[in-house]
Amino acid sequence: MVNNYYSPSYEITPFTMAVLADYGKNEESPTCVLETQEEFFVEPSPTKLIDYACKSFGASLKGRQEGTRDICNITHKAPIAIDPSSGMYFFPTISPINAKCSWIAHSHIDQMKMADNQCTEIVFKNSKSITIEVSYGSMMNQIQRTAQFRYLLDNRIKYLRRQGVDMVAEPYA
Repeated sequence: MVNNYYSPSYEITPFTMAVLADYGKNEESPTCVLETQEEFFVEPSPTKLIDYACKSFGASLKGRQEGTRDICNITHKAPIAIDPSSGMYFFPTISPINAKCSWIAHSHIDQMKMADNQCTEIVFKNSKSITIEVSYGSMMNQIQRTAQFRYLLDNRIKYLRRQGVDMVAEPYA
């Protein structure tokens, strides 16, 4: 059997704060990955990395986006849950089909501030900050939509656990 699944040299983890397009303008490795303790550049685009991360948890990016739409009717720039059990909720800064789309981890954001030239400064919980070329209003909207989606999905998961749905239908002998 041929395995067509591509595994990048980097995997998104709960320590990933952001996956940034064209950050630092490194032409050989155009994607900057910010983690809580380090920062490095990789080859695949941010959206490709997000798709690989989704696939490593059993769904594609498209499937996660469709799930978001079904849960809270968000159709454009939809936030996604890569893995809700570990709190990996990410949102795109602009349309994911745009090559300049970056992805931000909702759980790592401490605050956002207006910056010059219609930009937004994001301050993470570890005090690291970045400035992105997206308006403050758009970024606030993305944070609020991600919080709404997170709340609704977490409530669904909690409800199912209270109902005992996480039990295996036919336990192993």
